[in-house]
Amino acid sequence: MQSPDPYPPPTEGPRPSRPRLHSFPQVGSFGLSGERLSGLAGLVLMLSALMGWYAGSGEGIRIAVIGWHTGTPGKLVFFLGLALLVIVLLREAGIELPASVPESLVVIAIGSLATIFVLIQLISIPDRFLPATGRGAGIWVALVAAVAVVVAGLAQASEEL
Repeated sequence: MQSPDPYPPPTEGPRPSRPRLHSFPQVGSFGLSGERLSGLAGLVLMLSALMGWYAGSGEGIRIAVIGWHTGTPGKLVFFLGLALLVIVLLREAGIELPASVPESLVVIAIGSLATIFVLIQLISIPDRFLPATGRGAGIWVALVAAVAVVVAGLAQASEEL
């Protein structure tokens, strides 16, 4: 048997909301939405190309080679991070990509390309940087940022569903 009233009538008026001191987004377990994470990861990815990717010492000197000077892959990592920042800034300005091109797919593609370029540079150190026989902190930062871009794209895709 079904009751005649599907919902009980409200007994009080609307409750006044309490002022909040801080409002943090609580999407996901890290407290960041996919859009914010993509902007942050894009900025770190872009800046990681300006960090030391290779380090080593020669005869009494210590050298470091930044990602920009490693050749085309280092420059591409910089410009992929810059492209991601441009996408985020355009979205904040109210300009969005066409509906046929989901933004999450573009973010995942940028992150995948950046991950491939960083992994190529991580696996083999070019011979022209011979005194630099070790990997610097910048290449690890670039790898983490590139994977974070992919994760941000996946988070955006899950938010779109």
